[in-house]
Amino acid sequence: MDRRRGDPGQRPGGKGLPPSQRPSKICPVCQRPFSWRKKWADVWEQVIYCSERCRNRRGSASGG
Repeated sequence: MDRRRGDPGQRPGGKGLPPSQRPSKICPVCQRPFSWRKKWADVWEQVIYCSERCRNRRGSASGG
C-alpha cells in the first residue's frame, strides 16, 4: 500500500510551505491576521474574512 499523500509537487512530507511562509491577510471585522489554508487554495483571492463568525458580523458597527 502506498502511504504517500498530497501532490508530487509539494515538499517531502506533504506539508507544503511552513506557516511562516504562507500568505496572510487582515480580517476587516476583527482586525486579526489569518493565514492561507489548503481549503482556500482555489479561492484565496476571494477570501475576505477569517471565519464564518466574522463573515456573519460584517455589517456590525462594532468589530472584534
